Amino acid sequence: MSFKAAHGIFIAIVVAVCGLSRPAAAQPIALVGFGDSLMAGYQLPAEEAFPVQLETALRARGLDVTIANAGVSGDTTSGGLARIDWSVPDGTKGVILELGANDALRGVAPEETEQNLDRMVSGLKSRGIAVLLVGILAPPNMGEEYSARFNSIYERIAKKHGVPLYPFFLDGVVTNADLQLDDGMHPNGKGVGVMVERILPTAEAFVKRLGETE
Repeated sequence: MSFKAAHGIFIAIVVAVCGLSRPAAAQPIALVGFGDSLMAGYQLPAEEAFPVQLETALRARGLDVTIANAGVSGDTTSGGLARIDWSVPDGTKGVILELGANDALRGVAPEETEQNLDRMVSGLKSRGIAVLLVGILAPPNMGEEYSARFNSIYERIAKKHGVPLYPFFLDGVVTNADLQLDDGMHPNGKGVGVMVERILPTAEAFVKRLGETE
């Protein structure tokens, strides 16, 4: 074998070895926003939906994260339980779980809502997927007794499973008509921005914990 040929083979081997030893590029932390119309972005352009605005805010904080939108308008906790396994793909690191508003509007027994949420959190944890639980408050017209039973659901589940809780998804929006659509129930794009601003410290801490487990 000539020196030139041997030298060429040596260079090829070095290049191959260096290529194999190069660390793989870090993958973004994959999250799923799982919920109802409040998560889906009811009547809003896609770029104004909560998952998109939150992803943008987290990236502005220097966090490499993607948030898929798995919100379905009108969904209840029963509907969410039925679809969560296939709506949250393998490889997902964390789920922002927001459901229950439609249960309260329909007067679903709080015990049923709690059972459904409990099963969703349990199922995600069994798959090694972290959960950030987002709370909802029952509308006042449901009465004090129903509200007391419903509103305590989220804290109990968070404590039972040791998951972080953001107590009220519509904090800062529910009493401000300028931040709502004409239906008085859903946030407009500006309202979603307020929701993102309020939840951002909780979401940032959640993502950072996920990054530590990478």
